[in-house]
Amino acid sequence: MATPVFVSRLTRLALLDAEGTPLGRIDDVVLAPAGREPARVLGFVATVQRRRIFVNAARVGEIEPSGVRLRSGTIDVRPFQQRAGEKLAVGDLLGSRVGDDFLTDLAIAPSEANSSWMAVSAAVGGRGPLRRRRSPRIVEWAEVASLFDPGPELSEVAELRDMHPSDVAAHIRSLPHHRRRRLAGLMEDERLADVLEELPEDEQIRLISGLDLTRAAHVLEEMEPDDAVDLLGELPEEERAALLAAMEPTESTGLRRLLAYDDDTAGGLMTPEPVILPGTATVAEAQAVVREASTPVELATQVFVVRPPTSTPTGQYLGLVSIQRLLREAPATALEHCVTAEPEPVPPELPLREVAERIAAYDALAVPVCDRAGRLIGAVTVDDVLDHVLPEGWRRKVRR
Repeated sequence: MATPVFVSRLTRLALLDAEGTPLGRIDDVVLAPAGREPARVLGFVATVQRRRIFVNAARVGEIEPSGVRLRSGTIDVRPFQQRAGEKLAVGDLLGSRVGDDFLTDLAIAPSEANSSWMAVSAAVGGRGPLRRRRSPRIVEWAEVASLFDPGPELSEVAELRDMHPSDVAAHIRSLPHHRRRRLAGLMEDERLADVLEELPEDEQIRLISGLDLTRAAHVLEEMEPDDAVDLLGELPEEERAALLAAMEPTESTGLRRLLAYDDDTAGGLMTPEPVILPGTATVAEAQAVVREASTPVELATQVFVVRPPTSTPTGQYLGLVSIQRLLREAPATALEHCVTAEPEPVPPELPLREVAERIAAYDALAVPVCDRAGRLIGAVTVDDVLDHVLPEGWRRKVRR
């Protein structure tokens, strides 16, 4: 197991971007119940530009002596709001009585089973008869777990966290509507987004409509763009416009672009966020990107190579490199020397049937989508095609 990091040390560290540039300061650690396991770290509260914001733990690459370094990407600068069931290590737990002692510190460490962080131990101490502080002793999480009694509903949410999203979706479908809405309200935004992607669209609409506008917008931001667009396309125009307006502009811009395409075309099916790198990037850099836990499995199988810029719409599309090719090439090899031109890019107006035929003809897991100028604007993955060619309601028949 990695060396645990104590919260008292964390709260003195800087928040750093992927290049090591300071963005702000860590203030607290946000914890959530994890069933029978130690509490799970949801993320960190940080002060950035005088705002207290939430930084998802999945976006943290490592904790170094110099600070808490992000993996990549931007941060959400909306003010942090503590939700039901969440505990702040400093704000809620430190100083709490534990038997004859007091909780003086908590230690967190990466989980060996997955990429999450867990509370693994605690420091407890107190005052002696002359009110001098006794030296703290380190105890296992179990000795302080009573401070984190989540209650039956949050315990259920914690148990669901370790299940596959499709299994959680099946469980939710078995519940009465009021219970579905209650569980959805207690889930983390990222987890709820994963579950919504596994539900039929009519049930997605009922659950998203039961959330307040700000929360619904944030959940949509956490969904894969093509799934979010499918859901937005089913909503009344007024509700869709309100949700898009409530999103961060960087998130809503891509969704607005996708909404301009017909549902049954390559443009309507594609995700605008495949793994994209410039031709000058190395095989080692590409391997590091596809290894990131935040990269969806269906997108981690190949890297799309372009000329700068690398945000869609990109510069000139050069080709793609499969994960198998990345494993065979020397780490220092530039991607531009590894690309293949097949499958050929498809235009965004290409009908769904022809997209499916192209994927089948090349045994491809994804095909690039390019505009008339040859710039990459997205990619259609095989799972996106299956979602649209399978009969309506197929999800309800799975895992009965």
